[in-house]
Formats: sequence, structure tokens, C-alpha cells
Amino acid sequence: MVQETDIFILYLATERGLSARYQNIVRGVIEHFAAYSLAEHQIDKAIHIEPQHITSFMAARRKEGVAGNTVRLELICLRSWFQWLTARGRITEDPAHGILPAKLQQHLPDTLNEVEVQMLVESVNGTSPLDRRDRAMMEVFYASGLRLSEVITARLENLNLEEGWIRITGKGGKTRLTPMGKAAREKLAEYIELARPSLVKAKTESWIFLSERGGSLSPSRVQKILKERASLAGLDPSRVHPHLLRHSFATHLLGNGADLRVIQEMLGHANITTTQIYTHVDQARLKQVHRKFHPRG
Repeated sequence: MVQETDIFILYLATERGLSARYQNIVRGVIEHFAAYSLAEHQIDKAIHIEPQHITSFMAARRKEGVAGNTVRLELICLRSWFQWLTARGRITEDPAHGILPAKLQQHLPDTLNEVEVQMLVESVNGTSPLDRRDRAMMEVFYASGLRLSEVITARLENLNLEEGWIRITGKGGKTRLTPMGKAAREKLAEYIELARPSLVKAKTESWIFLSERGGSLSPSRVQKILKERASLAGLDPSRVHPHLLRHSFATHLLGNGADLRVIQEMLGHANITTTQIYTHVDQARLKQVHRKFHPRG
């Protein structure tokens, strides 16, 4: 199968214009499949491959512990190869025809429960400028479900504490108004009045959350802050990151009866299907509760 593979990769490069990285992935899949076919079925030519050889390869990959999504992508590579071989007359029938890739596995996002969020946020109760900043920032993450990039680029002129909302420019340059609750408004007001002025320097812009040097916070710095605060709160710092608070925000809203469309709007998702993953999270939580507390669960 080596010669056929080389010609196919050349086709991907010259006629399809696909990247070298993609070519390498496809080559690796085909070579792995060829080695498996020779070792397990004593087959060294593509013309002798039958559907059961492909399905047994997929099953073997799963037994090796390869993720379902990876096996799915490997099948897609093999199907593309066999389609090309059939179209070029190198084999008479496509053995991969009719073999459907497995459904993509949906990885449910990890979340903190409501007690863990309270532990994390309320553990920051100092009055230093950085304590006030970090407390306000975590309150905003959880209260509004903002992305990391949206928090570090949030500006004072887009904030209305009296009415309790902030204007955010999210992915694709789309602007939305995002509400925030009483706790977040209070801590943000304290930070802006009592702490932020001491962080301002000569060239400071209107970013809400400032670094010690008066500039905007970097993504890596915010991630480090959350992990440090999580550790001090007695939580596993390896779990805690900005997106975890966003996931927790959406999951807790849904669990307390919020409409999915409203959550979609607050998260800034362009498509409702992106938001629907939180219905699976909530269903998983409900099943766990049922198993734990139902007499015959």
C-alpha cells in the first residue's frame, strides 16, 4: 500500500491544496492501518481490503484506549483514501462505503457547585487593592458568565453599576449587554472607588481591571490569579480556570430555571446548539441526584 499512499498524499498536496500537517495526519492513519492489516489479516494490498477489516481496525483502536473522536477522524481519513482509490480504478469497490463514523463524543464541561463557588469567591475578603480587584473580578466572572478575553478588555465607559449591566464586545465583534447581580455590583463598586485609583498610572487606559503596573491584565496572569485564589480557598487549583466560572454560571442558571435562550444571549453564543451542552450537564446532575436519593435509584 506504500506506493498508493505516496500518490494519494501527492494528490492531497497538489490537487486539494491541503496543509502539510493534514497530509502527515492522513499518512500516519493509512500507514497505521496498513501495518494493522498486514499483522492481523496478512493483507498488504488495498484491493484485498474488505469492510470487516476496517471495522476490526476501529474496534482495535478503541481497545487500545484511543478516544472515540480520534477513531472517528481516522475513519474519515480512510474513507477519503478508499474513495480516491475507487475513483482512480485502483480498486473495484470501496470497502469503506457504508461504514459510518461514530457520533462525536460530547465532553461535558466541568463546573463548580454553588458551595464551591461561594468558597472560592468569599475566601478573598482582604481590603488591599489587589484583594479588592481579585474579588470583584471573580464576582464578575461568575455573575455574568464572561469570557476571559471579555473580562480583561472590559472598560469603565461600558459599565453601568446603577442599572446593573455591562456592555461587552465578544467574538466576531458582536456587542451585547450582560447583567450582573447585586454581589458583583457591590464588589465592583468598592474596587473602583477604593482600590482602582491606587493602581492607576500616567498612561493607564480605562480598563476596569488593572495590573499592578496600571495596564490591562494578561490572560496568563488572570489564570494564575484564579489558581492562587483557589488554592488558598482549599480547592484543587488544577480544576479552576476562568472558563470554569463561565460554565458554572450557565449551569447554575439552568438548574435554577432560567430559559436556555436567555442563557444563550448572556453567554454571547451565536448558535443555540452551543448553549445546549448545558442541558446535558443539568441532566447529568439530575441523574446523579436521582441515583443518590431515590429508594430504587
